[in-house]
Amino acid sequence: MGEWTSAVGAPQLARLLASQRPAGAVAEVPGRRVPAYRALADGVRLLVLEGRLPVAARVPAERELAAALAVSRTTVAAAYEALRGEGFLASRRGSGSWTAVPAGNPLPTRALEPLPPEAASSVIDLGCAALPAPEPWLTRAVGGAMEALPPYAHTHGDYPAGLPILRQALADRYTERGIPTMPEQIMVTTGAMGAVAAICRLMVRPGERVAVESPSYANVLQLMREMGTRLVPVAMADGLRGWDVAGWRQVLRDAAPRMAYVVADFHNPTGALASNEQRRDLVEAARSAGTVLVVDETMADLPLEPDVRMPKPVSAFDPAGNAVITLGSASKAFWGGLRIGWVRAAPEVIRTLVAARAYADLGTPVIDQLAVNWLLGNGGWEEAVAVRRAGARENRDALVAALERHLPDWEFTIPRGGLTLWVRTGGLSGSRVAEAGERLGVRVPSGPRFGIDGAFEGYVRLPFTVSGAIADEAAVRLAAAARLVATGAGAEGESTRLFVA
Repeated sequence: MGEWTSAVGAPQLARLLASQRPAGAVAEVPGRRVPAYRALADGVRLLVLEGRLPVAARVPAERELAAALAVSRTTVAAAYEALRGEGFLASRRGSGSWTAVPAGNPLPTRALEPLPPEAASSVIDLGCAALPAPEPWLTRAVGGAMEALPPYAHTHGDYPAGLPILRQALADRYTERGIPTMPEQIMVTTGAMGAVAAICRLMVRPGERVAVESPSYANVLQLMREMGTRLVPVAMADGLRGWDVAGWRQVLRDAAPRMAYVVADFHNPTGALASNEQRRDLVEAARSAGTVLVVDETMADLPLEPDVRMPKPVSAFDPAGNAVITLGSASKAFWGGLRIGWVRAAPEVIRTLVAARAYADLGTPVIDQLAVNWLLGNGGWEEAVAVRRAGARENRDALVAALERHLPDWEFTIPRGGLTLWVRTGGLSGSRVAEAGERLGVRVPSGPRFGIDGAFEGYVRLPFTVSGAIADEAAVRLAAAARLVATGAGAEGESTRLFVA
């Protein structure tokens, strides 16, 4: 890496470093003193490994960081020198110093990208909340798509708004849920992330505010950061009680964000389900503030208990269609390899999104669209999703039982739907647990990936992707990782700080 490509200020780096100590933490491992420079170097190294401090980010000058951390300049200089020796910092006279990764090390993955197939035999992947395809429905859907393909093969194949038959099928599905919808209100996208990206490009200019739940879906937060938006966090209610509507009213009133992004149905990562009253109140607050409310419904098909009564869609409380844009996806409910998402909005919004799409990806693969259309039109969707729910419920129960056996100090509330468990790590640093876990063969994303500016250091997210003996082994490896953190054993035998409640 020859030069830095971004910069981190001293106050921001100080906040990130401070976030590695959860609320209520105490100092060091009893009987073990970690030199101040070593603790600082370890903290920066961890931020780089986790991806929270970008590679090639220019770090503050020694004097600036020393002032922000209230330590001596000698401490910062020694920490920087240690990082250079380990390959995590590069310097050039006149250009300052910037973050790096040692030769031969992979760039940080943040534990949210799918694990490479070649590593699957040695690593238990709890990073990606995605399950294998439900069969035989995937094979049947692809077969049905191939049968329907010939007429489309005689066209150019680009459908920026989506195939008309799929737009109609999705509109019919919303209508069946009590939200009258026309095909002109639907745009098919390449997955839910494609939908979010299209909406952000249309709705938000760099520097404008976007309100988000805290915590929220990590990949969407990263997308919005990279698009230059200013994220305004709004805390979730305690436990699984959904949104703190009073908090939302205050943020919408005081910050006047251009847009807000929320997950109402089995929130990712907490699993919370917003009530009808919360949905109505949030729509009213957004309408009053002039904020566009973007609602992610990717988990809406995944209640895991038969007695769960699903609330109305958020768009049901916006009959005029002026305040709410809804997005959905086949990836969570069916299969991540079927990259089909969609946007439901007012027709004029859809027209604008479609017109702007020519500068992005032109359209979504035709065969994938035909496969989803086959599922929706031949009853395969409901059958496959029922199997998906049963599998996710079995996985959830196995993971919960394994955590209770091997990590009884970890705290969580069992969600009644969705694919994720939000776990408080018994006062330990979630970032350090994730780092140690990867070395022990279990991959998890730490809490700060789902927050703003280092929040949720004391958490990890665990998806319902494994069951039986694998779930138990995952908990065993996480327990071993927790012991490494609790006893201060870091990478390559170095000491790390202990965080205890």
